[in-house]
Amino acid sequence: MAVVEKPWGRELIYASTELYIGKIIEINEGARLSLQLHEQKDETIYVLDGTLRLVIGDSPDTLTSRDLSEGVSFRVQTGQVHRYQAPYGSVRVLEVSTPHPNDVVRLEDDYGREGTSNA
Repeated sequence: MAVVEKPWGRELIYASTELYIGKIIEINEGARLSLQLHEQKDETIYVLDGTLRLVIGDSPDTLTSRDLSEGVSFRVQTGQVHRYQAPYGSVRVLEVSTPHPNDVVRLEDDYGREGTSNA
């Protein structure tokens, strides 16, 4: 299993094939990922532990937020603007997606990262 440290937590990549990528995303309490979209990637998440705040919309002007508790799944489709947050405590999320690990268009980032990256 590959472990990828991130400024907001880490990713545990347990599967990586030509057809899909499977990972566990661990978000530290109070942290949030980039406000981002994917041009090709399609992903489905499942909350393993904690409560995930999902901010999502078709554009930055149409964002809404919802809290997803343990056992809830949600699909983030190609092109949807989204962000994951852990406002109540640390969160662990299972993610299965199409194999486009560097397909990240960052619109906002708390850590100064820009553009498309695997950082």
